[in-house]
Order: sequence, then structure tokens, then C-alpha cells
Amino acid sequence: MPRARHQNGERHRSSRGGWLRAAVMGADDGVVSTASVMLGVAAASSSPLAVLVAGVAGLVAGAASMAAGEFVSVSSQGDAERADIAREKQELASDPAGELRELAGIYRRRGLDAELARQVAEQLTAKSELDAHLRDELGIQAATRARPLQAALVSAASFASLATLPIAAQLVVPAAWRTAAIVGTALLSLALLGGLGGHLGGAPVLRAATRAVAGGGFAMAVTALVGRLLGVVVGG
Repeated sequence: MPRARHQNGERHRSSRGGWLRAAVMGADDGVVSTASVMLGVAAASSSPLAVLVAGVAGLVAGAASMAAGEFVSVSSQGDAERADIAREKQELASDPAGELRELAGIYRRRGLDAELARQVAEQLTAKSELDAHLRDELGIQAATRARPLQAALVSAASFASLATLPIAAQLVVPAAWRTAAIVGTALLSLALLGGLGGHLGGAPVLRAATRAVAGGGFAMAVTALVGRLLGVVVGG
């Protein structure tokens, strides 16, 4: 995935948007949903095997669901982009002079005077009229185009990788500490994940980490409470 660069060599983070969003969303969902399911089953006083099976099932189902959801969602975005590109090609072929005026108008609204705006529009049109209109009229650029398969694979892989952590805690920690280990592993993972996402996205690391921990902790607490209540009701 190419990284956007300014001409002076500065790196920009906008080109990371597609895969970073999918990776962070998948990883966050992986650890939160898997740990929450395991805690909910554990709170219902089920056997350790049931907790483990619930975690593995949550991993498989969640990774598949994330991949399918990302693929469908990003494919829809790609369909919209292709439709816009096809329409723009048709307009350029049928009315090039009108499209040139439209492009110059965009630059005037951005602060250029009329003469300079037209010169810029003419030069960019001579270089690549379609690219100029896609970028400046529609906001479509190669670095940010929809990539459904990439989003699906990244999302599924990140989900599965983080979902293994609470499962590993269930397997390696003594029985008396398993619940605490699942919670601790999940919260630590969320803190690291939130901080990393904030760093890569250029946001304050502490704020991003706190947000991830708070959201994940709430989800786990609610699921554990529901599991406990169901255990009491169903178990008598």
C-alpha cells in the first residue's frame, strides 16, 4: 500500500485509512467479542471446556463475519466509485469544454483568481483530465480507492490474531485465575491496540488507549452480567 507523501518528503497518514481501519476494527472486535463470550459463559457457571469451546467458536465465527462484512461494505463503496468514474468519463467525452470550466470553477472556489484557475485547469487537463476531475471534483484518489479483498483479509487476520489471546489465557492459566487472566489479557491488549492505532493515526496515544479500554471493559462487563443472570435463571 503506497504511503502518501508531500513533495518535501513528509509522510501523511490518510493513505493508511482503508487497511488501518479494517485492522484496528478487526483486532478490537477479536479481543473484545471473544473475551466477552468466554466471560459470559464462565459467569453462567459452565465447565472450563464450554468456555474454551465458546472462545474458539467465537474466533472462527467472528473472523468469518468480519471478512464477509468488510468485503460487502467495501465492495459497495467500490461500486459507487466505479459508477462515478464511468459517469465522469462520459461527461468528459460529451462536453470537454464544460468540464474544463467546471474544473476551473473548483479552483476559483478554493481561492485562485479566474485566470490562474483556468491555467491550472488547462495544465492538469492536459496531463490527465480524468485524474484531475476524479481528484478535485469527486475526491477519488488511487491511495484511498476501495479494496474489498484487502479489507476482508486484513480484518479477518487481525480479528483472529487478537482473539487467540483470551483463549490462550484460558488454556495456560490455573483454573482459579482464568477469569482474571481473560479480563487482564483483554484489557492490556486493548490498551496496546488503542495506543498503536492512535500512534499510527496521529492521535494522542493515551486518549486512544483509554477509549479502547473503556469500551472493551464495558462490553465484557455487560456480557458477564447477562451470563450470570442467565445462569441463575436457567440453573435455578
